[in-house]
Amino acid sequence: MKLVIDDIDVTCAIEAAYAAGDAIMHVYNSADFGIEIKSDKSPLTIADKNAHHLIVDGLKQTNIPVLSEEGDDIPYATRSKWALFWMVDPLDGTKEFIKRNGEFTVNIALIKNGKPIFGVVYSPVNEKMYYGGTSMNKSYIETARKSPVELKQITPKSIDYLGNLKTVRVVTSRSHQTHETLNFIGQYLNTELLPMGSSLKFIVLAEGEADVYPRYAPCMEWDTAAAHAILQGVGADIYQIDEHKNGTNQRLKYNKENLLNPNFISY
Repeated sequence: MKLVIDDIDVTCAIEAAYAAGDAIMHVYNSADFGIEIKSDKSPLTIADKNAHHLIVDGLKQTNIPVLSEEGDDIPYATRSKWALFWMVDPLDGTKEFIKRNGEFTVNIALIKNGKPIFGVVYSPVNEKMYYGGTSMNKSYIETARKSPVELKQITPKSIDYLGNLKTVRVVTSRSHQTHETLNFIGQYLNTELLPMGSSLKFIVLAEGEADVYPRYAPCMEWDTAAAHAILQGVGADIYQIDEHKNGTNQRLKYNKENLLNPNFISY
């Protein structure tokens, strides 16, 4: 299979995600994760490092810059000139990886003019590969490296539609819970909570297994970019929340000077 987006053969991103996933699982099934603590107090493992190097090597053939969570700190003065680049989280959900609960992913996104146009999210434990975006107007799933299946399109709706549902299925973070999130959930009479780690929180939305994911806690652009593209490929999206804690029609933007995402809601 060869997949071309904007005259770029992005098949290498899928192949790189598979290679990174294999390397991650090798460490996952070992006795030593080689855990370190980064300056922001988040954990880092051998798997993060190995996956980073494999992905960067795999994307070299595109001659497009790479911004990775585990790569060099690239100054904004440099990356602000990038109209097109890869944004990578080699191992999203390192805490879940360390807990061995299987809820971690490999994230690779192609960003054009601040927007994710193509994304790859791979769940190594489940052997499920997701990819797609606005560049294709669709998204796919490959299971156990078999033929891809197109994900069902989601009819775009206003956030108000949640109030008409008998039960609102709310995706929540397994590692980050806040009062704002609880307040959001509390406005609905009947809810089903779906705790999840990593970008799999967005994937359950893309697969139609959840209705909304509110995020009132810090996360970085590389945590959302790849899954954002996949969501847009099926008709869903991620919207910023304003200072009044209300959803807006402003989608998340990428390659900002500060790579921290604002609070958001996805549906």
